[in-house]
Amino acid sequence: MVSADLSIDSSATGTSSGQPDLWCTYAAVRTLAWLGRPDGFVHAERTARYLSSRRNGDGGYAWSRGMASDAWATYYCTQGLADLRRFGVDGAAPSGVERTTRWLRTTWSGDAFAMLPGQAPDVWATFFSTRTAVETCADGDAIDGERLLKWLSGLQTADGGLAWSPEHAVRGEADARACFYGVLAWRALTRTAGHPAPWDTDRLVGWLRAQQTPGGGFRFSPDAEVPCMWATYRATVALDALGTGPADPGACVAWIERMRGGTGAFVRWEGYPVEDVWASFCAIGSLRALRAPTGAHADPVVARMRQLACADGGYTYREPALAADALSTSATLLSDLARGADPAGPGVETRRRWLRTCLLPNEGGVMYMPARGSEVRCTLWALEAGALHGAEHLAERIVPWLRGLQNPDGGFGYWEGRGSDVVSTVAAAEIGRLLGDRHGSPLEPAALLRFLESCRAPGARWRAGNVPAGEPALRPTLQALRARHLLGDADPVAVAAALERHRVPGGGYANTGNRVPDLLSTYEAVLTASRHGIGVDREHVRRFCDRVTQEGGTAWTPLAPADGRDLLAECVGDLLRRRVADDHAALPALTIS
Repeated sequence: MVSADLSIDSSATGTSSGQPDLWCTYAAVRTLAWLGRPDGFVHAERTARYLSSRRNGDGGYAWSRGMASDAWATYYCTQGLADLRRFGVDGAAPSGVERTTRWLRTTWSGDAFAMLPGQAPDVWATFFSTRTAVETCADGDAIDGERLLKWLSGLQTADGGLAWSPEHAVRGEADARACFYGVLAWRALTRTAGHPAPWDTDRLVGWLRAQQTPGGGFRFSPDAEVPCMWATYRATVALDALGTGPADPGACVAWIERMRGGTGAFVRWEGYPVEDVWASFCAIGSLRALRAPTGAHADPVVARMRQLACADGGYTYREPALAADALSTSATLLSDLARGADPAGPGVETRRRWLRTCLLPNEGGVMYMPARGSEVRCTLWALEAGALHGAEHLAERIVPWLRGLQNPDGGFGYWEGRGSDVVSTVAAAEIGRLLGDRHGSPLEPAALLRFLESCRAPGARWRAGNVPAGEPALRPTLQALRARHLLGDADPVAVAAALERHRVPGGGYANTGNRVPDLLSTYEAVLTASRHGIGVDREHVRRFCDRVTQEGGTAWTPLAPADGRDLLAECVGDLLRRRVADDHAALPALTIS
């Protein structure tokens, strides 16, 4: 059972954006496709438009509009569109596949796939992009099969499981999710050529079977606290792809059946009260892998999926009005405080208590949405919003999680096993600042500095990209310099030079060049300047704030009108406006991209 400190507080209230989520949308659409139930597609054409809207000009897809393309979003969008297309949904036909193919090739590292061009490869991205290359792009030439098989073979740990990368395997960090992604990437590759599994499969099967608990469900690894539906899905599908199954399949089916909630849909683990989208997705996927019937579950699961549909298309993890998330809740909290809300008031405290419900078993950080998965940026936003006020002991969970999140190259990724980037690395460094050293150091500073140096572009000027071979830009440059400052290696001259290069004469700062300012870059500029004791031209920043403050809300750039109320943009804008009005107002260290 889940401890009292890690259970849902039904009296706490978070903030829902009311918007669909990409992973939730993929999970809902895929579940309905497995069940053969198009009647669960509420607003199907709008859902297709939502998925298509994540496509960037480079052919890849992004987590949200305006962000960089990555392998994760590209896989989920193209797979969701393919499922909708099979049911004849208008607007789900592929567009620009040739450009997607070209973008996908830029993420090939020579051995495996990276999440972003120029990033180190990991097994998450390798699964996503191998599937996308084979199934969406029909581009087997993008993959050097022999080199990929060699890379995959390096994932096996000494105890038989698979890790996130060969470098993680050396550290012995096997995980059921990594096993799933590695095995399914191999299976996708075998669709174009017959390649035997590149591991000692007996040991791999043995490791996976050992993750089944006496109750029948699976855990992520021996260190996980409770068995959960996500781990059960990953393990059963990986075992099935290897031509076998759990040591006790009957107990596994019985455990899945016990995870049904009041509506007949599924929950993530015992004692968790919300029948969310991922639990039903994982339950139906596991039952299929176990060759168990799903017919009795179809009606309640379809009915539940319909409840999770958003009015403008797409799905979220639970009823949209109740689907709070850590970023929206933190943003609302910080906006309220910036506008003068009482820090001890009930509206502030109930949101902080809700944020603590995103600290759940198996992963020590704050989850973007409860029962989803811990994420380093969400953890930073929640801590800056005061999530641990009155519950400081919960830091004891975050410190070891953060320590384990540091990759072998010294950097951090968004979540466990994902390749390192500067955004996540500075977020980790800021979390370390907020937590202090009361529970031991959560970082290896020398390794972190080495990663930041690997992202530095050649030349005399200090410029950095978000990943080691990424294009230099203002935000990653300032984020890297801010992280170095936290580790005792300040360089105010480099900060001042970067600010001057990207200062827009009409107000604000641009991420690239010095013509089009944006809210995130201007916020980062003011934050990093303040940290380094560099004076800020308040009138220059005020002019920018005036341009992004619009009748419909706060816009990310003056050239893109506000599209409804964007809680994150509103928060960043409120904090920046407070800083302009009060030179002593401190900016929280918020990073998103």
